[in-house]
Amino acid sequence: MNVLFASAEVAPFAKAGGLGDVVGSLPKALREKGIDARVLMPLYGTINRDRFRIEYRFSFQFSRRRGTAEVYIHKTTYDGVPIYFLESWPFFSGGDYLYTDWEWDTPRYIFFSQAVMALAWQLGQGADGAAFFPDILHAHDWHTGLVPFLLNESRGDPNWSGVGSVLTLHNMAFQGPQAGGFLWDAGVPERHQPDLVYQDKTDNLLGIGIAYADQVNTVSPTHATEIQYPRFGEGLEGLLRVRQPDLYGILNGMDMQRNDPATDPNLQHHYTAVDFLEGKRKNKLDLQREMGLPERADVPLIGIVSRLTDQKGIDLALPALRRLFVEYDVQFIGLGSGESALEDQLHSLCADFAFKARDYIGFVPSLAQRIYAASDLFLMPSRYEPCGTSQMLAMRYGSLPVVRQTGGLADTVQNYDNGDGNVGTGFSFLWEEPDAVLNTLRWGLDTYRFRSAAFQNMQRRAMGLDFSWDNSTDQYIAMYRRSIARHR
Repeated sequence: MNVLFASAEVAPFAKAGGLGDVVGSLPKALREKGIDARVLMPLYGTINRDRFRIEYRFSFQFSRRRGTAEVYIHKTTYDGVPIYFLESWPFFSGGDYLYTDWEWDTPRYIFFSQAVMALAWQLGQGADGAAFFPDILHAHDWHTGLVPFLLNESRGDPNWSGVGSVLTLHNMAFQGPQAGGFLWDAGVPERHQPDLVYQDKTDNLLGIGIAYADQVNTVSPTHATEIQYPRFGEGLEGLLRVRQPDLYGILNGMDMQRNDPATDPNLQHHYTAVDFLEGKRKNKLDLQREMGLPERADVPLIGIVSRLTDQKGIDLALPALRRLFVEYDVQFIGLGSGESALEDQLHSLCADFAFKARDYIGFVPSLAQRIYAASDLFLMPSRYEPCGTSQMLAMRYGSLPVVRQTGGLADTVQNYDNGDGNVGTGFSFLWEEPDAVLNTLRWGLDTYRFRSAAFQNMQRRAMGLDFSWDNSTDQYIAMYRRSIARHR
């Protein structure tokens, strides 16, 4: 089976969140099960061509309503996965960033979706050597939401009639709305799917994808239910309820080999679930020294690695942390960037409690890994979280998550039962309130201090959990087969 992924983000080349992590690791896992999975992404100016050994492969012309586009395709192989990069002026021409604004991102991702079809055809004609023609076009989020519609419009051609389409929803908050003028300008036909028309979403790129894809999935079972209701459906819940027979929740996985405290090159001291107490103690001392905090192995360390946005619940966490710092002998290290107001508030909080708290505004992957390894508790109070990988990484490195019960957080973090630690891999709360964050942090810290054996038992169990792609890839393959069977 041949599967062509189309995505705006692919780790490690360009990513802003979980979308990049998934498309950066799922194709590799699929290839290990015999699926010829390949990836197409834009060639942003921020991508280091030399570092990733990206080479020019071929070019072709692509006719549009207004003129003809010259499309240049570059390629590398990363972790055994062929990655294609699309370059075409003016949309993706070497100097651009991952995301800009609505007025520019909308037309360029419409173009990218059109180019997905063109590239698939070129690969099928052997433009990159041996012919590769997809059995499945796998689109991701609004950036490629137009792909299932364009495929549907092409089914009159026998070459496309048997190709299936899958759309994966990573973040419902971003949809590519009000794209009608851009769609007309790009020569995209009118969309007449009845549910799409009834819901008045014919100009919404994500809505178009939901309506026309053979199969739709999101990245955790709980979130697949959540998005069928207004709180998380973001105005598309009506379309999703109609697609319920074809809507699935498949939990994200992660690369267990790349994220392994026993071998992680970002750590000075490696450890396993057998000797994690000493390993985490040494890593804590290293990180305290690096961040200029008092070097104390006994003090509980809370970590955050997050985009600093309301979605991630950072506005709930900051007032809770301020009160916690007054009450408890604790340390804190936060890493992330996002909304300027929240960045300022985090920096101010850490300045006020400089003897126990540090922040780093930005994102440094190696520092993130060291925070997972050094921290005892990992705070992730998201208002909504389709899946999330940070909580899984934290558990993999023996840091117990403090999370809100939503989406993938509810599916991956088992709440502590106040027992001997044989039940639970973290601490959960429900209400979107600073007091809920504060009280759950108190619960976690009290467990750390007064029930250390239970806390360590949970750490050991959390480190032993299997968050690999193995089970999830089987579910994706089954979804691909259902999609193909619909047309063959």
